[in-house]
Amino acid sequence: MYTLEKATDNDIPLCYRIVDDGRKFQQAQGFVQWTAEYPNIDTVSEDIMSQKGYVIKKGSKIAAYMCIDFSGEPAYDSIEGHWHTDSKYAVIHRLSVKSDFRNSGLSDTIFRLAEEFCLKNDITCIRLDTGFENKRMQHIIEKHGFTHCGTVFFQGGCRIAYDKLLSHGQNG
Repeated sequence: MYTLEKATDNDIPLCYRIVDDGRKFQQAQGFVQWTAEYPNIDTVSEDIMSQKGYVIKKGSKIAAYMCIDFSGEPAYDSIEGHWHTDSKYAVIHRLSVKSDFRNSGLSDTIFRLAEEFCLKNDITCIRLDTGFENKRMQHIIEKHGFTHCGTVFFQGGCRIAYDKLLSHGQNG
């Protein structure tokens, strides 16, 4: 069984390794969305120390890492396009799956757990973005019911912006 848990300071090294492995996976697919400068160990450490870093665990093993931020994303204020709601939202950043859990259908569980967590915190919208070359992530995002809303400028590049409106009793 998988669970979503707040990452602890002891998890920082492994969470960063998962993110760094995700960067290498992107490069192996022929594109660079995550650079050597971002996300770095300080980015992951800041996520976790500010209570925004989360791990997906299978039993006691960490399978994935992501930042879930309820405080918004300033870059999203300047979208070229439109969001589906102006209500409070969660942002998912730095989603990365440990290499030995890839291609296992884990994204279904990750998004279900994230959506349930948001609803428990009275958040009914999730926003996220990804690079234009990251076709794999675009497919995963769209498969899980997110809608393309436009483009945003984030971390030095133009990104595809998505959102998903949530309601109780409807996940996936």
